[in-house]
Amino acid sequence: MTVYDELVARGLIAQVTDEEEIKELINTGKATFYIGFDPTADSLHVGHFMALCLMKRLQMAGNRPIALIGGGTAMIGDPSGRTDMRQMMTPETIQHNCDCFKEQMSRFIDFSDGKALMVNNADWLLGLNYIELLRDVGAHFSVNRMLTAECYKQRMEKGLSFLEFNYMIMQSYDFMALFEKYGCNLQFGGDDQWSNMLGGTELIRRKLGKDAYAMTINLLLNSEGKKMGKTQKGAVWLDPNKTTPFEFYQYWRNVDDADVIKCIKMLTFIPLSEIEPMESWEGSELNKAKEILAYELTKLVHGEKEAAAAQESARALFSSGSAANMPEYALTDEDIVDGRVDILTLLYVSGLVPSKSEARRAVQQGGVSVDGEKVTDIKTAFPVSSIGGDGLVVKKGKKNFRRITV
Repeated sequence: MTVYDELVARGLIAQVTDEEEIKELINTGKATFYIGFDPTADSLHVGHFMALCLMKRLQMAGNRPIALIGGGTAMIGDPSGRTDMRQMMTPETIQHNCDCFKEQMSRFIDFSDGKALMVNNADWLLGLNYIELLRDVGAHFSVNRMLTAECYKQRMEKGLSFLEFNYMIMQSYDFMALFEKYGCNLQFGGDDQWSNMLGGTELIRRKLGKDAYAMTINLLLNSEGKKMGKTQKGAVWLDPNKTTPFEFYQYWRNVDDADVIKCIKMLTFIPLSEIEPMESWEGSELNKAKEILAYELTKLVHGEKEAAAAQESARALFSSGSAANMPEYALTDEDIVDGRVDILTLLYVSGLVPSKSEARRAVQQGGVSVDGEKVTDIKTAFPVSSIGGDGLVVKKGKKNFRRITV
């Protein structure tokens, strides 16, 4: 099986602009490709996971990845997938986030000896002259055509700022700059980026000619990768200070039955020949598959030692209700009233629920227990003096736990 065939078999590819050319580049290790990451936070999250794994996979096959950090485009904000305008960030915040990204990406990608590059589009975007950009680049974009792009259409009702309207031009310029500076001949992106990606190849065709255009190709990633980064309570971070290795493990351990094999194919490096028998697994066997998924991904992000510890804690948690590495919350003075802390406060301050109204609902529906005892009264409170050194284990539902300490 060729490298490209394996990408298809793993469900990683949704659409390409020139399949035969992409096969030739990827299979022979001649692709210099880029994926963009906007530094809107100080950590990558699991929504970036598929892109990182794909970059690692292709680098192992001899291709050269470019991780493009959007230090320049972050000052505008990508309207894709948004119903409102992104919050503006200071240059200092953007630089801090870029530094954090580089450290995390180094766990996936080998940047030594030019085997991969990490570049920041602020290096060329911030120095652009507005009038020159309008004349040299803006002239090649049709406003009518831009407005048909999905990333703009979904914002038209609420209002699309002129600032955001320029994002497609900036991303298109990125591809041209990377092509000229580093010989980048392939760009990857999710379905929300397809219009921007096509804009880049079209700009290269118009500005640099047909020979250059023939060397630029687009590969659309399967949109499932982005969905994997969505949770009810927000992102699951790769930074252990934001999402502990145990919580990271638990996130993947708790994926839906229908998604577990798909995730193993897309995100792990387990050979397809070993995954194929798993596709017929049912019932308790699926739990085994989830453990495999959680362990492999936690090992990839946090290392083998942390993955083993997280797996051991998770097994202990389900078998006995206790675990050494369970996420903890230490009570503060503000949480305690008259020497006691009530169940709604415990649920809320520990992060098990996003609001006290949700805490009330969870208790009333019978989904809450403390140290193995179900709590059904929303007025239940616990004397702080009774909380021993091991703390209280608060459980919401079947899979969400917190150890409460003083």
